[in-house]
Amino acid sequence: MSGNPLLERHELPPFNAIKPEHIEPAISQLIDAHKKAVDEIVASGQISWNALVKPLEDAGEQLAQAWSPVSHLNSVANSPELREAYQACLPKLSEFSTWMGQHEGLFNAYKALRDSDEFATLDEAQRKSIDNTLRDFRLAGVDLPDADKKRYGAIQTRLSELSNNFANNVLDATQAWHLDIEESQLAGLPESARDILRANAEAKGADGYRVTLDFPSLLPVLTYADDRELRQQVQEAFVTRASDKGPNAGEFDNSEVMAEIVTLRQELAQLLGFATYADLSLATKMADSPQQVLHFLNDLAKRAKPQAEREYAELAHYAKDTLGIDTLESWDSTYAAEKLREDRYAISQEQLRPYFPAPKAIEGLFKVVNRLYGVEFTERTDVAIWNDDVRYFEIRDNGELIAGFYLDLYAREGKRGGAWMDVCRTRLRRVDGTLQHPVAYLTCNFTRPVGNKPALLTHSEVTTLFHEFGHGLHHMLTRQEVAEISGINGVAWDAVELPSQFMENFCWEREGLDLITSHVDTGETLPDDLYQKLLAARNFESAMQMVRQLEFSLFDFRLHHELKQPDSAAIQKMLDNVRDDVSVAPQTSYNRFQHGFAHIFAGGYAAGYYSYKWAEVLSADAYSAFEEAGVFDQGTGQRFRSEILERGGSRDAKELFEAFRGREPSIDPLLRHSGIDSAA
Repeated sequence: MSGNPLLERHELPPFNAIKPEHIEPAISQLIDAHKKAVDEIVASGQISWNALVKPLEDAGEQLAQAWSPVSHLNSVANSPELREAYQACLPKLSEFSTWMGQHEGLFNAYKALRDSDEFATLDEAQRKSIDNTLRDFRLAGVDLPDADKKRYGAIQTRLSELSNNFANNVLDATQAWHLDIEESQLAGLPESARDILRANAEAKGADGYRVTLDFPSLLPVLTYADDRELRQQVQEAFVTRASDKGPNAGEFDNSEVMAEIVTLRQELAQLLGFATYADLSLATKMADSPQQVLHFLNDLAKRAKPQAEREYAELAHYAKDTLGIDTLESWDSTYAAEKLREDRYAISQEQLRPYFPAPKAIEGLFKVVNRLYGVEFTERTDVAIWNDDVRYFEIRDNGELIAGFYLDLYAREGKRGGAWMDVCRTRLRRVDGTLQHPVAYLTCNFTRPVGNKPALLTHSEVTTLFHEFGHGLHHMLTRQEVAEISGINGVAWDAVELPSQFMENFCWEREGLDLITSHVDTGETLPDDLYQKLLAARNFESAMQMVRQLEFSLFDFRLHHELKQPDSAAIQKMLDNVRDDVSVAPQTSYNRFQHGFAHIFAGGYAAGYYSYKWAEVLSADAYSAFEEAGVFDQGTGQRFRSEILERGGSRDAKELFEAFRGREPSIDPLLRHSGIDSAA
């Protein structure tokens, strides 16, 4: 095992040295070492923070530091060899997690520490981490009879496998489809989109133009292509990914995967004494009950749907009268909406692109964060990376290094779609007393640079960049030194989107845009006439967008609250029922959105997708404090940093919000920001 980089301590992952053959041996060895450490700690009988919690935290961090780069590479540099090694570790890690969660000796040691005199002398973060750990022991089935414990472990192992299968099917289905088109089919597409499609073809040694299902290729076609048949063909391929329909029907089908995932989740919840998986999900969230979540979502839908219906009627009327589209189909909606937006507000994402060169957007992001929180950014070029596109930055506060992050912005083959922040290193105080700084992965799938020009981002892409960086700041600006509640760890899932959605607001402020924009040719910041048009169009079809998100949220929550042993037909029926209740835009019969809904079937949002709207209430209300005091008011910025970002999971999210805002959250700022009448 000598020479295995995953078994060595590193400041940062040695991405240039990690090979697939290193992965399974290293993870197996580290799991065995962690188990041995647990048994030795429990056998010692010493019940104290330093004798129990700290050495366990240290052992856990060794395993986390080996698995983090492996998991990350599986998402951003997927290959058959890496996938095989990654998948071989999933059952091992699942079994280990169950073993830890059901270790009665360890559970009893934590209970003894909780009941000891020392507990009262620990700080707030330490006490919270112990309480969380005891809760998690019970949620892992530590109190179950042996047969139920065994079944719990088997379910968790299978769920880990199924979630990975779901994600692989979506990735493979996305990459399996392409469409080569002629120049005659490009009418309506802006030059930036043509460059992308031409580059797609050249990368594969083909002539002409190639459409793929990656967003930088897909979205311009659906938005701008005048060729209606082309839009329909591309849209059908996208909404049928990994399903029983469409051009690759049955090849990467997630139908049975989804059904088994939901069935096993419901069985798991009942093993633990919960009525449904939705109830189990809420055990670690802000929301008190499924009824509260459903009331929240349905109330928002009731407020938004009348306006959404008016917006859709306007769109259909415009499509018929102006575009000659008698019946507005799903493959027409994005195209017609962009035409209507341009007609009504004289602005488009393509007009804005030249003002958002990626290097300037990143520089501006750093300036916004500096003005809010006083931290500074410097790039390091001596760090091992997984692709030449990747950059690494350090964050300093008054000259002191406090964090770092990798920035991976552009779509490419072997990289799963979407945008996300993930943890590379957690801030904690090691057993030897040294402080480990937090490090984040910040990943997007933006339009790549073409030729010698920098990548030109849309305003929507810039907003996504700010969103993910908000997650990153939550992780990196933490002041906590206990791994369990450091950064985003221990934060209620329905509050974790607060810092990310909060950051999006600065993409709409004049003061923020002056820092972010610089025309690629002239260096000019965004002109005021374009800014006023951007603001005027901000809430264009906002109610339609809201009911769309509520459709996803209600489908997810009701799926995990109402269906116990569904097949794929029952899952489809549930989605259809939700659409009947809240949707205003008809869908095609072949639409299989759920087959690609990785957030809930391969991510952490099962019975939790409502968190986006729940946290948006918090973020809009938090931002209203800046609207009252001044967008870059330093006092308000420092309070947000100290009360929200630095606290991690050391206190309940509701308490943290109320400490910052001085009151309970209000839904009114969200409705105001969305341009929706607050009267229900």
